[in-house]
Amino acid sequence: MTTDAHAGRRAWIGLAVLALPTLLVSLDTFVMVMAVPKLSAELGASSTEQLWIMDVYGFMVAGFLVTMGALGDRIGRRRLLLAGAAAFGAASVLAAFSTGPAMLIAARALLGIAGASLTPSTLAMIMSLFPDPRRRASAVGLWAGCFTVGAVIGPLVGGVMLAHFWWGSVFLLGVPAMVLLLVVGPVLLPEHRDPSGSRIDLPSVALSLGAILPFVYGLKETARDGWRPLSLAALAAGLAVGALFARRQRRLPDPLIDLSLFRGPAFSAVLVAMVANAMSSGGTMNLVAQHFQLIDGLSPLDAGIALVPGMVAAMVGFQAAPLLGRRIPPVPLIPVGLALTVTGLLLIAQASGTAGLATGFAVSCLGAGPLISIGTNVVVGAVPPAKAGSAAGIAQTGNELGYALGIAVLGSLGTAVYRHTVGLGSGPAHDSIAGAAGASASAMEAARHAFTTELRVVSLVAAAVMLAAAVLISVALRSLPAMGRDDQPAPVPETPEVKIPVAG
Repeated sequence: MTTDAHAGRRAWIGLAVLALPTLLVSLDTFVMVMAVPKLSAELGASSTEQLWIMDVYGFMVAGFLVTMGALGDRIGRRRLLLAGAAAFGAASVLAAFSTGPAMLIAARALLGIAGASLTPSTLAMIMSLFPDPRRRASAVGLWAGCFTVGAVIGPLVGGVMLAHFWWGSVFLLGVPAMVLLLVVGPVLLPEHRDPSGSRIDLPSVALSLGAILPFVYGLKETARDGWRPLSLAALAAGLAVGALFARRQRRLPDPLIDLSLFRGPAFSAVLVAMVANAMSSGGTMNLVAQHFQLIDGLSPLDAGIALVPGMVAAMVGFQAAPLLGRRIPPVPLIPVGLALTVTGLLLIAQASGTAGLATGFAVSCLGAGPLISIGTNVVVGAVPPAKAGSAAGIAQTGNELGYALGIAVLGSLGTAVYRHTVGLGSGPAHDSIAGAAGASASAMEAARHAFTTELRVVSLVAAAVMLAAAVLISVALRSLPAMGRDDQPAPVPETPEVKIPVAG
């Protein structure tokens, strides 16, 4: 009993250590929202360089997640995590003391590659630290909550740091945490790797990058400039290389991604639902934040504070879902949670002020808890423990692509609705609500009405997407039982394709 209790304490302490890189990867994405204007002015960055400073980090994270997940399985997850932590700390210092835009862009690219090595390693190690599916679900909920915390405190912390220090200080936030991880990680974290794993197929790595990077670039360009030839060509190139990547994976005895996993209905359904959730949140959160500032007149800091109830609701959902999952099967638990998300999106569509929008956003965030905490267990639990890093990389790549899809597809839809509704001919006010600043009173009123219509339409479409995801989950996961009580472990169901330990 003492040994079990000691092992339990060691696992939770290990989780606290793993939460550090998870939080920082998310924070580093959102802190730049506040830092770019100041650093661009001091470094003399052009508009194109500013875009690359913002985007290159996300490009590298999305592009390398799958590769890093597979690499961790082969060389050892703790080894990769510690190497990634050292690289992340070094790249943070390099970024903080950059002397020009090119140097900063290169440092941000290195940060992205290092960040991609951290996320799948942490999730795969959680699976090793918590073999009991019920405690594992709670641990995954805490882990997922770190992304939410990083998203909300990133702009707030960035604003505070920039008010008292130089722009490079925002990059140094992660250095102490990475040093701590390097010191205590070898003591607290177990090593785990696939003893039968072969060398990584380098052509597969090149093809995966050739598929994901152009596709993400095309999505971001579409969100920024609409459906232009360059963005369409990038999307087409990504899809074409992706087809070559899939063809190669089917022929390899030890592929980078085992595509047979996608034949499992639970695995595929949860991944699709996660992409849909990331897409919906990516498409609506930015519009809600803009509404707070451009329509309700809040400062950036106050707008960030208005989003806090949503982040708190998400944390509550992440922690409540595993507890509920001990007695309630994934169906109906996950579909009911997604129904809450749909309700929140409908509230956003009907809201007319700050309080209404904040309430709708909070309700929508609350409903995602069961999908993220329980669904992640289903995805990563669908593979043998030796392949957990690869599955974690697939799951996180889906989230990255989903968020980018939300910004691009729902963002493009919103822009089209705005331009159709505003009726101001040409000019900045016709392109966006931000461009209407300083316009005449009548033009500003038309822009406000058009933006409100844009938010309403995007929220309704996002609600329809989440409703479809709820139906998909209801069909694909209907046979999975609850995790069971503490004294009654849940059975582990099997499908012809994969074995899925039920973590909820």
